[in-house]
Amino acid sequence: MTVPPPNVVAFPTPIEPPTSGAFEKLWGKRIKNHGFAAIPTIMVRAQHRLGVNPTQFCIMVQLLEYWRTPERAPFPTKQQLADRIGGSQSTIQTNMRELEKAGLVRRQGHRTASGDWGANTYHLDGLVTRLAALEPEFEEEKQKRGAAGQRVETPKGKRKGP
Repeated sequence: MTVPPPNVVAFPTPIEPPTSGAFEKLWGKRIKNHGFAAIPTIMVRAQHRLGVNPTQFCIMVQLLEYWRTPERAPFPTKQQLADRIGGSQSTIQTNMRELEKAGLVRRQGHRTASGDWGANTYHLDGLVTRLAALEPEFEEEKQKRGAAGQRVETPKGKRKGP
C-alpha cells in the first residue's frame, strides 16, 4: 500500500451498511437490547412502485419484524397486527386481502387442535420476488449516481468525454 503525500487527502472509502454495532451507536444499547428488524432499503424506497398504501406498507413491516428465519414464516394474529399499528382487525383483513391480490403476501390458514381457525401464516415470497425484480433498476440508478459523482470529482482537464 502506498502512502499518499501529506498534502493529498485520501479518497473516502464507501460507507459500509450498518451493523449491530452501528445500530447501537445510533440508537443506544437499551433500545438495541429489544432487537431490530431487517427491512430492505429497496422496499422502503420502492413503496410507491410496489403499489401499496401506508397501512399496507406498515403491515408488511410488522410481518418482517415477526419473520426471524427463512424456514419459519411469520404468524401473528390479526389482533396483534391491529394492536401494533393502531387499527382494527377488519382494517388488517381488508389490507391483507389487497396485499394478497397484489401478490406480495400469501396467507395460509391453520386449524387449532380443537378444529377452530388459528392465526394465519403469512408467506412473503411474493414480496421477496418483487423486490428482486426491482433490484436491477436500483443498481442502474446507483451506477449512474456513482458515474455522475466521479465525473464531478474529476478535474476538467482529466475528464474523458464531454
